[in-house]
Amino acid sequence: MLQEKTPAPDFTLNDKDGNKVSLSDFCGKKVVLYFYPKDNTPGYTRQACAFAAAYNDFRSADIQVIGISKDSEASHRKFAEKYDLPFILLSDPELEVIKKYDVWAEKKLYGKLGFGVLRSTYIIDENGVIEKAMPKVKPDTNAAEILAYLKGKA
Repeated sequence: MLQEKTPAPDFTLNDKDGNKVSLSDFCGKKVVLYFYPKDNTPGYTRQACAFAAAYNDFRSADIQVIGISKDSEASHRKFAEKYDLPFILLSDPELEVIKKYDVWAEKKLYGKLGFGVLRSTYIIDENGVIEKAMPKVKPDTNAAEILAYLKGKA
């Protein structure tokens, strides 16, 4: 993972509707940037729904939530509609941002080695600096852990 207190790499990716979204669009706001392996998997569905349930808390604190995976825009659109997800989902099929944020790694799944996205979260401050790096997050508790961390800083 990238180190805390270092600049977060800027990027531009398409959202579920094909609109270009850049990290720099949110300069002056805190951003929760999380990476996940795949839409419609049990773990990610729980994680996304937890972020959706906590979304008003993030919005009231003026925090932007962004999820990134290598899934297509169409996959993100269907997934967001199915679960009524109010936050931004970005598509990175070329793994450009996933690799920039050092969350593409060798994984062992069902006894087989392969490469995949490590479920990870970054909190990026208003100046574009990584405030907190959270490796190996748990889908069910990630959103709540972030809110607890941010409330503890207030």
